[in-house]
Amino acid sequence: MSTIKTETLSTPSNSTVPVDTVVNGTAKAWVNFNGTGTVAIRRAFNVSSITDNGPGDYTVNFTTAMPDANYCTTHAGGQKTVTWGLYLGATAYGSTTTGHRFFSVSPADQNTDTSYCSLAFFS
Repeated sequence: MSTIKTETLSTPSNSTVPVDTVVNGTAKAWVNFNGTGTVAIRRAFNVSSITDNGPGDYTVNFTTAMPDANYCTTHAGGQKTVTWGLYLGATAYGSTTTGHRFFSVSPADQNTDTSYCSLAFFS
């Protein structure tokens, strides 16, 4: 295995970015999935699968584990229905290095499957 050591990366147009920003400031995993019916990943990076644990209750499984369980998570979700509403993601189960379990809550404060669910993970 080879190692490249540098402090700055640059593009052909001479834009630069510190390597620490790339390594520490980018998402280590992200996923966009349909959480209704049979859960289906639309697009993802470093996510191997989604586990459907029940209504509005999902686990995102990572392809490559996080270095520890202290990563930052963002949730976004929604459902285009007659009663369009924002579905909030909440974590009450805790994060592990290999996955993140969360639930989707409807505007009526019920765990509910959502058709548009997106998460990103930063470490």
